[in-house]
Amino acid sequence: MVAEQGTGGPVERSRRNLSTSAPCPSSDGESVPEADVQMQQPAQVEQKAATQPQPSQESPRRCDSAPRATSPSAALSPRDTTSRTTTPQPDASKSTRKSSHSPTTPTYPIEPPVTRATLSELDVTKIIHNPKLRHDINFDPDLHFRPNLDGDKGRKKSDRANQFWRSLKKELAMFVADRPTFYTTYGHADDWTLPTLLKAVKEIIQTLVPQRDRHFLDEGLNIELIMQQFHKGVADLEKLAQWLSQVLKSHCAPMRDDWVDAMYKQLSNGNKNSDLDELVNGMRSLLSVLEAMKLDVANHQIRCLRPVLIEDTIHFEQKFFIKKMSSRKVDITSSKKWYKEADALYADDMANHAFAFGDTGVFFQALTRLILPSSPDKRLPSTFLFDEERIFKLRSDMLDAINLQVCMTMYEDLDRIGRWNLSGLFAGTPMNEDATHSPTSSSSEFNFNTPLETSRPSSINFSNNASPTASPRSSLGLSNHAAPAYVAPENAEARNKTRNLYNSLVALLQSASPAQPQAITAPDQRQTARWRSIAPSMALEIFRNTKAPASMLSTFEDKLTAIVCGMHSSLYKEVEKNLHSRLMAELTIRVREYRAISGVGLFTAATASRSQARSHDQGEGVMGDIAARVAHLGVLHWRVWSQMAYADEDGMVVDSQT
Repeated sequence: MVAEQGTGGPVERSRRNLSTSAPCPSSDGESVPEADVQMQQPAQVEQKAATQPQPSQESPRRCDSAPRATSPSAALSPRDTTSRTTTPQPDASKSTRKSSHSPTTPTYPIEPPVTRATLSELDVTKIIHNPKLRHDINFDPDLHFRPNLDGDKGRKKSDRANQFWRSLKKELAMFVADRPTFYTTYGHADDWTLPTLLKAVKEIIQTLVPQRDRHFLDEGLNIELIMQQFHKGVADLEKLAQWLSQVLKSHCAPMRDDWVDAMYKQLSNGNKNSDLDELVNGMRSLLSVLEAMKLDVANHQIRCLRPVLIEDTIHFEQKFFIKKMSSRKVDITSSKKWYKEADALYADDMANHAFAFGDTGVFFQALTRLILPSSPDKRLPSTFLFDEERIFKLRSDMLDAINLQVCMTMYEDLDRIGRWNLSGLFAGTPMNEDATHSPTSSSSEFNFNTPLETSRPSSINFSNNASPTASPRSSLGLSNHAAPAYVAPENAEARNKTRNLYNSLVALLQSASPAQPQAITAPDQRQTARWRSIAPSMALEIFRNTKAPASMLSTFEDKLTAIVCGMHSSLYKEVEKNLHSRLMAELTIRVREYRAISGVGLFTAATASRSQARSHDQGEGVMGDIAARVAHLGVLHWRVWSQMAYADEDGMVVDSQT
């Protein structure tokens, strides 16, 4: 099977949060067709890139290395000199190979798992002209390339790689043990796995060494001469391995030296002991080292080019999308309609916040509505093509924040029931499963660090003894009068208990396994399925922290599951409304700050202000983190699209020549 060629190959960009869902380019790291948009100011970006060392000119020994892709020890199999590869049976070899590889006209050569073509996405020219990567670089300070071994595609690549190494071992065994059968099966042309591998190794090394040193590479790694020596039985593999080790060490990052030494040891031992397993493992390590070196150089280029790429983002993306719109590859009609409807709904309300938002008030009000889990707009406007992943992640984080708030509200109501029960005020009447919620003032906020307020709506309602809707699973009930003062706990103790429970719920949430993307394609459905799976554990943890009667657990579990997964209860809607108000309050501060700074300044301010842990450690910290991300995304988006999609038709001015 031919390994995949072209950009993308075996690498993908690694981010702190989610995979890209935008179709241009795909989440698998494939480059976008027609992504070769020329920038208006080549003197600024292209010339800057020219001054940056190209991958073939830059010595990775001066680069910070990316994380190691594969450990050499993992590729090393224990050598057993008593169980070396046996000679294949000639007939079986012929029948197996002839079905797919004729000795005179081979169907195809099996490609190595890593080649210059599969690593082509790492070239600096591809980085400069990749619009999705250039957009993502504005948001993720840790953006880097890494080997893509995730999901089904990663598994298929691993399977193809294993197939290549099995074929190499089989062909080497046949060459050593039964030369006539080998030539009958594969012919005399260098069209089998070993020369193919050596050619791939040479091509990759050529991209890593300076131009002035490439003639030494042609002399030391002359594939035609090496194969002639190999066929005559005079090839010095020990010398070749030592030469490769010296070349790689002179150009790789220092942290790769141990890996190179392990590779040399494998090749040397395999050659000395005629151990094909060790020899193949050494070649496998060689290819892995080369891949890691290429990744090191590409990640170094990203760090060097980041400032100039960020500063040129607005112009580059405007030109890219103008070209796409002119060729009818992108239609922004729905985006214009979305903003026009938002302007009709929110323009009057946001006029009072012009000092903070300026002319972006309506846009940010509409954007924050998009990230609400209950938002009817499940499909994003086309202008958010490169931000779909970030918006879905924001929506997911909002759902987590809302549901955690719901859990804590239900805990406080259940805890009140437990205290009433201990005080002897519990009436023993049946429980009504149809919860009702009394309205609260608009200024009410749910803050887990403050004592329980009596104005908060009850998430659990109880009927009197005559209620026809009483639950048969519970004989417990509660009258509607408030708890007396002597039943209420001390404030400090209540705060500590609430904080500890909140942290426990966060730990449960973080330990929950995400729903399998294969089974559920929509991100919103995956999040709902995730909460449905952990709701019983959440309910049990809440129940453990109260004195409520054990007979209420089943009903409480059902109620909590229905609320956190339904999004239609009055409690859920009220919490969502409250958190949205807090988000807008945070945004007034962030947007006012971000609107006045440049691209690099925006990147620095937004990424520095975020919580590094990205966890729900405190309610205020969560909303601050979400607000920083929304403000960053929104300010950059507005700079790109305000004139092209959101300005009035009479006021829209787009220079198509830029």
